[in-house]
Amino acid sequence: MSSNPVGGVPLDDGQRRRILDAVDAAFDRQLAFTAELVRHPSLRAQESSAQDLLFAALQERGLEMDRWQLEEESLSGHVGYGPTTVAFEDLTNVVGTYTPEGSAEGRSLILNGHVDVVPTGPEETWSRSPWDAPVIDGWMYGRGVADMKAGLAANLFAFDAVRAAGLSPQGRIHLQSVVEEECTGNGSLAALQRGYTADAVVIPEPEEDMLVRANVGVIWFRVRVSGQPTHVREMASGFNAIDAAYPVMQELRTVQDRWNADKGNHRYFEDLEHPINFNIGTIAGGDWPSSVPSWCEFDVRASLYPGISAADAWREIEDCLGSIESEAEISAVRTGFFSEGYVLEEGSAAEQALAAAHQHVTGAELQSFTTPGYLDGRVFSLYAGIPALVYGPTSESIHGFDERVSVESVRTVTKTIALFIATWCGVSETA
Repeated sequence: MSSNPVGGVPLDDGQRRRILDAVDAAFDRQLAFTAELVRHPSLRAQESSAQDLLFAALQERGLEMDRWQLEEESLSGHVGYGPTTVAFEDLTNVVGTYTPEGSAEGRSLILNGHVDVVPTGPEETWSRSPWDAPVIDGWMYGRGVADMKAGLAANLFAFDAVRAAGLSPQGRIHLQSVVEEECTGNGSLAALQRGYTADAVVIPEPEEDMLVRANVGVIWFRVRVSGQPTHVREMASGFNAIDAAYPVMQELRTVQDRWNADKGNHRYFEDLEHPINFNIGTIAGGDWPSSVPSWCEFDVRASLYPGISAADAWREIEDCLGSIESEAEISAVRTGFFSEGYVLEEGSAAEQALAAAHQHVTGAELQSFTTPGYLDGRVFSLYAGIPALVYGPTSESIHGFDERVSVESVRTVTKTIALFIATWCGVSETA
């Protein structure tokens, strides 16, 4: 990281205008690139073609390139590691690094984004293919367009705009495309372990043109309820594991309710109606319609407040499951996220710079909010002490059908990030 606390001279009005004009001049190309990225279905462990596209785009810009496979051995020893249930050879990160000529006198920056997307659900429920990216009435559609391929493109084209304005950033910049954000957070964690640090990080997740002040941690786990099978003619003497699973779910809800009742003791969460959610995301059980099912498994996503360790939360969940009186055998195993929440403390120089850029672009003060969702910002904040600025465009239906992002909001966010890059890193006029 740079030791220079100033990070370059302030921008003058002419430089700001040139940067904003450069965003506008390239915006059609930015939308086309975003649409092309959406057309690469980067579901979990299927991100390679999208990463190929991003690698080529970064390399074309003359950046120093790095692409590597995530490694379980190094990741699994970290407190923030989430158990991975897919093959590691299918998981790769891409980073392009800009280094200014001469000494890096400005502050350094990470522009981070995740390329993985969640499943589409039944595609016939979409009004169009989830892998097309049309712009209709000011919205671009497609799975992952908001969460967060528009943000990945915004990072890239914001960086372009500074250089297209005839300016050279004076700090080192790492443009990152990571995997596993939707399930473990191991992609950003792997980038940090590889040595990518900076004085600030910007992550343009779909955050309604606002800055995330705080967010929850998340644990993924699978509960198995099992017993002995029998023929349905002897159902009265048998044991139905599917039936038995529902009381187990209800017992887990009591933990959820207890944690929600404690929200008044957790800063920034006091006014949220229901900050802690235990979501039953999948369920499966049984082997045959005419056999009483001997097993049932369901997957849970549980959230926890900042300041609560994932290990402590997991112990409480295990205690709950262990206390249930049932004929069933009840067990649980972690299957993904094992993450803690974080708070972006107010008043950092990075936040001030972003707020100034946002106000210049929009004419309004930057607002912040608390989200009950997971964010990779926790990796940089908790484990490296880096201010994590999660700030991005207005969206609708992320993780749902007909996911979409506001085109003009993307333009606004790109302009804000571009001004932030220039003011945070400092710039010099290109000779």
